[in-house]
Amino acid sequence: MKNEVHSKSMSRQVILGILVIGMGLLFLADNLNIWDFRRSLQFWPMVLIMVGVFKLFDSNSSDGYILGSGLILVGVLIVLHRLGIIYFSWRAMWPLILIALGASVLYRAVSSRRLVGSSLKGQALQLDDSINATAILGGFERRIHSQDFRGGEVTAIMGGCALDMRGAHIQTEAVINVFVMWGGITIKCPPDWTVVLHGTPIMGGFTEKTVPPPDNSKRLIIRGYAIMGGVEVRN
Repeated sequence: MKNEVHSKSMSRQVILGILVIGMGLLFLADNLNIWDFRRSLQFWPMVLIMVGVFKLFDSNSSDGYILGSGLILVGVLIVLHRLGIIYFSWRAMWPLILIALGASVLYRAVSSRRLVGSSLKGQALQLDDSINATAILGGFERRIHSQDFRGGEVTAIMGGCALDMRGAHIQTEAVINVFVMWGGITIKCPPDWTVVLHGTPIMGGFTEKTVPPPDNSKRLIIRGYAIMGGVEVRN
């Protein structure tokens, strides 16, 4: 588990480093009058494509894959529109966005029903053993009381998520994947948990305000991205 988390963290840093170097080379070429990079700033939707790729790379849930694919699709459509290859208007696009959001809600409802059905059949499943929360242009608050918390995934885009896990317990280690863009995530954890941050801030930040426990037998690992947003972990 530790080696896997470390490997993924290194991979994210390598991708981010390559992107930063690429941007630096483009600006250098512009300063040397080799290429007019400022004119290419009209293709700002490439940022959406980059964020979507980050989300796909860092996600372990279907919601994350859907969100990442959606960001990439929107970015590609806007770029093609600016290149004159295709034409579309937001007036025609917003109904498709509503349909996609509705399909996502239906999928999550069906998945939750299947999970409850499996639990009623006698399988050892707890509904709050893992977290899968997404806040887009809104807020999400939840208290977790699982006695065997195993981690999950939290996404906040132009919104906020607040998790109160002070009544939860973990056996040895739990991993939460976070993705923040123009938003914030706050996580409250018990004082006997050791918090390990493996986040990548991009014009954002990761903050830990916890009291170190006497031992590190229970570890909560936070990894992911904070893009012009913040992640705060405290007791």
